[in-house]
Amino acid sequence: MRTLFLNPPSFEGFDGGAGSRYQAKREVRSFWYPTWLAQPAALVPDSRLVDAPAAGLSLADVIPLANRYELLVMHTSTPSFGSDVHVAEAFREANPRLKIGFVGARVAVDPADSLNASPAIDFVCGNEFDFTVKDVADGLPLEKIAGLSFRGLSGALTFNPPRAMIENMDELPFVTEVYKRDLCIEDYFIGYLRHPYISLYTGRGCRSKCTFCLWPQTVGGHRYRTRTPAHVIEEIRVAKGYFPEVREFFFDDDTFTDDLPRAEEIAVGLGKLGVTWSCNAKANVPRKTLQVLKDNGLRLLLVGYETGNQKILNNIKKGVRIDVARQFARDCHELGIVVHGTFIIGLPGESRETIEETIRFAIDIDPHTIQVSLAAPYPGTELFRQAVANDWLDADRNGLLNQDGVQITSLRYSHLSSAEIFQGVSTFYRRFYFRPSKIASLVGEMIRSPEMLKRRLREGKEFFEFMYRRELPQ
Repeated sequence: MRTLFLNPPSFEGFDGGAGSRYQAKREVRSFWYPTWLAQPAALVPDSRLVDAPAAGLSLADVIPLANRYELLVMHTSTPSFGSDVHVAEAFREANPRLKIGFVGARVAVDPADSLNASPAIDFVCGNEFDFTVKDVADGLPLEKIAGLSFRGLSGALTFNPPRAMIENMDELPFVTEVYKRDLCIEDYFIGYLRHPYISLYTGRGCRSKCTFCLWPQTVGGHRYRTRTPAHVIEEIRVAKGYFPEVREFFFDDDTFTDDLPRAEEIAVGLGKLGVTWSCNAKANVPRKTLQVLKDNGLRLLLVGYETGNQKILNNIKKGVRIDVARQFARDCHELGIVVHGTFIIGLPGESRETIEETIRFAIDIDPHTIQVSLAAPYPGTELFRQAVANDWLDADRNGLLNQDGVQITSLRYSHLSSAEIFQGVSTFYRRFYFRPSKIASLVGEMIRSPEMLKRRLREGKEFFEFMYRRELPQ
């Protein structure tokens, strides 16, 4: 079937948080690669991938594509689902014969509710959907496709058995082939990565059991299933040839450092290629491994510290000790590894005192840049189940976004209101960034690089606009 993979148009200011589709306004303009769509697109010959938000395309821009394809596959999420349904209905109206399917954590968790949301949605996929989508595109009878839930001709819903997780990750083709074919890499920005950058996965799943984290609990699982180092290195070699302008490769695995010997082997191979790269890491990587990674082109680690309070870390099953995280931060500073630290306000056990403790912790370990998010109880996560069981959901703040696309606080506790949690994010940012030492560091970075000067001025403007939007009545 002629297949269109679509990251649907969003709306100005959309900020779904860490569990949203890849595009999000966040503090500054941020566009991740639509890798989860690029992977099945690489399996379906003559398909096309359109990333509407990154390309600045509106619904009116993409609707003319409806009559060129037989199958439309859209990536959705809890925050964007209502908007995405509207897009699907517009495509169905433009081409009544078009078969439309949704993929992503939201539909994997609740296929029945997703299908019932609109008759325009013909099918949804569970967990890993790469080969599920390929089977649909190949024309297999829907009732024989594992991992698929669909609406039959009579309107009745059918829920097929789940599909087994992919064990041989090397059987997946390179996503960079699709990037080259369909995407403009200059469209993708992340504040802490060099531009232009490319991101991809070297494995799926995460061994950590963090109660709030969406992807391992809904799509990837808690086993780290990996591509062989040779397979990863070959894709980077190919991508380096395709995109000589790329200044940084980012490995978007939930925790690339889950397998230390493998991480070191890949690093050595990347060192031979002479590329600069970065990855997600847990705050417990030993100095010996950090040294190997740094010596072979590692520039930056994206680290989910989450909180500076050990009890909260235990509550969310993070599996990291504060003292180990502090040592890790010292090692990164001494080795010259840049760290982008992420933190979350409002996790179970949060209080006014622990918010202050986390802010002081962040200032003390001093990552180069930070991201502060609100605890978001996404359906399908243990945090969501805990919130329902303990009556932590704020009935007055239903959902994850307000009407302007700003992420809101849907959790509250008997000792801490949702308003206090929401305000904690702004307080955190101000206390961290508006320090003389941090301002001097960022100004020095801009003085040394005219390119960075231009970029930081743009990001600074967007950051202050983000802070202003957060101060408006929620």
